[in-house]
Amino acid sequence: MNGSAELTRSLKLWHIVVIGLGYMAPMAVFDTFGIVAEETGGHVPAAYAVTLLAILFTAASYGKMVRVFPSAGTAYTYTQQTIHPYAGFLVGWASLLDYLFLPMINALLTGVYLSSVFPDVPTTWWIIGFIVLITLLNVFRVTVTASVNSFLVLFQIAVVILFAGLAIRGLINGDGLGQVLNIRPFLSADLSVVALLSGASILCFSFLGFDAVTTLTEETVDAKKTIPRGILLVALAGGALFITASYFMQSLFPDVSVLSDPEAASAEIALFIGGSVFQLIFLAAALSSTLASGLVSVTSVTRLLYAMGRDGYLPKKWFGYIHPRLKTPLLNVLLVGTLMLAALYLDLLTATSFINFGALIAFSFVNLSVIAYFLRQKQEKRATDWWGYFLAPLIGTAFLAFLWGSLHAKSMILGLLWTFVGLVYLLYLVKIKGAKLELMKFEE
Repeated sequence: MNGSAELTRSLKLWHIVVIGLGYMAPMAVFDTFGIVAEETGGHVPAAYAVTLLAILFTAASYGKMVRVFPSAGTAYTYTQQTIHPYAGFLVGWASLLDYLFLPMINALLTGVYLSSVFPDVPTTWWIIGFIVLITLLNVFRVTVTASVNSFLVLFQIAVVILFAGLAIRGLINGDGLGQVLNIRPFLSADLSVVALLSGASILCFSFLGFDAVTTLTEETVDAKKTIPRGILLVALAGGALFITASYFMQSLFPDVSVLSDPEAASAEIALFIGGSVFQLIFLAAALSSTLASGLVSVTSVTRLLYAMGRDGYLPKKWFGYIHPRLKTPLLNVLLVGTLMLAALYLDLLTATSFINFGALIAFSFVNLSVIAYFLRQKQEKRATDWWGYFLAPLIGTAFLAFLWGSLHAKSMILGLLWTFVGLVYLLYLVKIKGAKLELMKFEE
């Protein structure tokens, strides 16, 4: 087994954007609408706008770190290089929760969607089929993943545009608020800031795509320029899609209590707005969403495992291996595909709990890494430096602190238990095996 091969730089800006959007799953806006509408009192687009504004501070921190540390390791590498190698390992370990469980969630959702259409086929078959498909696609070069993902994302965007057109027609005909242009979904007399922030805490995890693309840094052409641009475009494009779709939904359904099940209202909304034909198209888009997100999340986690294996935190012969012809971390792909079979024994709530903790750990430490890097620089610091490298990430951290306070107790408990396992493994690695873990060197 020859592990001397390396990842190759073949991805361009458009690849990065569609991969990030695929990870974010544009169709997810329809799944969370009913829950957030109840939480915010009918101001879902306003909650998305607040979330986008807050999350841009963290996105900017990712962009700054990519320029300094162009590695596939993302938050793991940034923390390792700026704070402490062991802290970096624990951040990477916690981030694995996000990356490992997201494809499982997508497998579970695929099973739910297809079982509703084909009730005679066991859900288990759909889940296994999904896992096999995205594992096989990830075996090939990353450009294959990007190409498949592009088609899936473009289809979702087309469905969102079609939805907006049907919604405009409905509003003109007097449905909902009966006005194509109105400010109530964004601002009204009964708008509560507390409720708005509560909704934002739910929607924050819709923006995970900009984090995922940083794992592809070593496979991107001119990564120091391309990845930061991609991060910004992914966040803005995703935010625009979410705000647009939620605006028209909120205009049509200012009071979601009229829906039979606000927490699972997407199919009912699709039927109402476009009939049974659009409902089928909508289902196809939902399936493309789970496939795109699952495909990209496997790509991301295999690159994170590769970075941790290359650095010696995980067995290098396995995790640091790159197939010489395919130029992919093949063994990691096969391992993740096998681990995904755990979805057969999980429920959506448990899997989602793991994701929330891992995402917040990564987001928080990327902001802290920017601050640590800035404070350690010995050259004279200008006023603009204090804003970009200290105050802006501090604002991002403050927003994340609010999200930590809103985190479900189950998420916190499961996340802390997983982190404790990582700590025990780190102690074993360093104290018992006497492993010497060296930092990678980057050109600034």
